[in-house]
Amino acid sequence: MRVTEKGQVTIPKNIRRKLGIVAGTEVEFNLQDGSALMRPVSATDVEREVAEFMAHIRRHKGTMDLGGMTGDEFFKLLRD
Repeated sequence: MRVTEKGQVTIPKNIRRKLGIVAGTEVEFNLQDGSALMRPVSATDVEREVAEFMAHIRRHKGTMDLGGMTGDEFFKLLRD
């Protein structure tokens, strides 16, 4: 199996079938002992990650010091 210039490979059909991977399935890769392990990400994994991210955002809500910039100035800085 070859990797394309874009870093893409085709997952063999028998493996996709056994793992329940269909078009649009989210997958993740982990490194373990010099090998890459791929697995489908379940809805509960995504929900957990979203909940963790939202908790992180809530912990930091209102804690950013813009150094006197207005919100509009800050967002303009991000866009430029």
